[in-house]
Amino acid sequence: MHNNSSESLDLNLWTKIIILKKLLFFCCLLASSVAFAQDAENQFNSAFKTMKADPTFSHATISLYVINTTTGKTVTEENIETGVAPASCQKVITAASAFSLLGHDYRYKTTLAYTGKLVNGVLNGNLILKGTGDPTLGSWRYDETKEDKIIEEFKEATSREGIHEITGHVLADESIWNSEVTPDGWIWQDIGNYYGAGARPLNWRENQYDLYLKSGKQVGDPVLITGTKPSFVYGLHLKSKVTSGAKGSGDNNYIYSPLGDEYGYVRGTTPVNENHFTISGAMPNAAAQLALTLEASVKKQPVEKLATAYTKENDPGKATVFYTHASPPLDDIIFHFLRRSINLYGESLIKTLGYQFAGYGVTDSGVNVIHNFWKDKGIEPYAINIIDGSGLSPSNRVTTKSLVTVMEYARKQSWFSSFYNALPTISGIKMKSGTITGVVSYTGYIKGTNGNEYTFSFVINNYDGKVNEVRKKMWKLLGIL
Repeated sequence: MHNNSSESLDLNLWTKIIILKKLLFFCCLLASSVAFAQDAENQFNSAFKTMKADPTFSHATISLYVINTTTGKTVTEENIETGVAPASCQKVITAASAFSLLGHDYRYKTTLAYTGKLVNGVLNGNLILKGTGDPTLGSWRYDETKEDKIIEEFKEATSREGIHEITGHVLADESIWNSEVTPDGWIWQDIGNYYGAGARPLNWRENQYDLYLKSGKQVGDPVLITGTKPSFVYGLHLKSKVTSGAKGSGDNNYIYSPLGDEYGYVRGTTPVNENHFTISGAMPNAAAQLALTLEASVKKQPVEKLATAYTKENDPGKATVFYTHASPPLDDIIFHFLRRSINLYGESLIKTLGYQFAGYGVTDSGVNVIHNFWKDKGIEPYAINIIDGSGLSPSNRVTTKSLVTVMEYARKQSWFSSFYNALPTISGIKMKSGTITGVVSYTGYIKGTNGNEYTFSFVINNYDGKVNEVRKKMWKLLGIL
C-alpha cells in the first residue's frame, strides 16, 4: 500500500511538472509573438519616419492610419482626420454601403414593353426598353451579359410575346433617374475616355467603345482614326489631333468630348508604325446605342440607317410589360467593381442608393444616403466629403480614419467574405488601390507573419516624382508588417 501511494504521488508530481512546462512554453511563445509584433511595428514606424523625410514628399500630404486588429491598438496615425483625395480607395465606401443597404443578392431589373396594338404578329407601335441602372448590360465580364447574348435574349422574349414585326421603333425609357450622366467635379480630360463613362438608367457595353488608330513611320507624323467597335457609335464625331510618338512610348492619348463644338478631339501620341492601335472611349449615348442595336437586329437593318430616326422615350404612357431581365447579383457586381476598379459601377450604385432610399436617382441624393448611413456608425459627413461614387473626381475628400472605420465595419458583416474576396492582392496584401493625378492610395488588410492582423489606410496627395516609384515606396513600408 505504501509503495502504491508513493507511485501515485510521483505521477501527480510529474503531471504537474509537465503542465507547468507546457504553460511556460506557451507563455514564452506568446511573449515571443508579442515581442515580434512590437518589433515589426517599431520597424514600421521607424521606416515611416524615414519615408516622410524623403524629398519626394516634401510638399505632400501623407495620411496613414494602421490599427492592430488582433490587439485593438493603434500602430500609426498621421493626419488621420485630414480630408484627402482618396482616388479609387473611395470605392470601398460605396461597396460597403451598397452591401449593407441593398443586400448581397440585389439584382437590377430591365424591362421590355410595347405600346400600340399587336395584330397578327405585327406591332403597330414601339418596343420600350426601361432601365433601372444595371451597369452590366452588354458587359463582357459575365457569360450571361455579353452583348450578343443580351440582344438574342431580348429578341427571343419579343418573339415569344408574338411580336414578329414592328412598324415603330425600339425606344429607351430612362425616366427613373434625372438626365445627369456625368457627376459634377469630373474633369474634361477624363469624361471622354472609357474610365470616365457616366451612369445611365440604361447602360450598354459598360458605356464604352474601342477606337482604332494608325500611326505614321516617323515621330511627329499625324495619326489617323481608322474605325471603331461597334462599327457605328451613336452621337460620336471625332477628329484626330494625335501625332506619332517614339517606338514603345505606349498609349498617351486622351479623348476630349465636344465642348461648344460638333466634334470631339483625340489628342496625344501613339507609337510609330502602329496599324491597329486601340484605345477606349465613353459612348456619348449608351441608351440610344442599345435601343438601336436591338432594333437593327429585329429589323435586320444597319444601325446607322436607323439612327437618323432615333428618339428617346421618357414617358411611354400606357405600355404592356412582357419581359424582365435580371442582372447578376450584387456579389458579382461588387467583385468587378473593386477588383477591376470600374468607375461606371460606382456611379450606378450611388444613384441606385439615392433612388431606392431617398426617391431620387441622382448622385447628390446617393451621397446623402451614404452620409446618413455612416453617421450612425460614427463617421461625420465631412469625413466622407464625396461628390461621386467612384473616387474619380479630384474634389473628393475622405479621411483615412473613416476609411479604416468602414473596413473594420465590413469585417464584422455577413457579406465580408464577398467584400474581402473582391479586393485585389497587390504586393502580397489584400487592398484596394487608387490613382489619379497627384494621388496614390491604398486601404485594406494585412496578415502579419507573426499572426497579427492589421487594418490600414494610406493616402498620399501632391507627391513629387513618378507614380510607380511612389507605389514602390508605399509597398515597401506596408510590407514590413
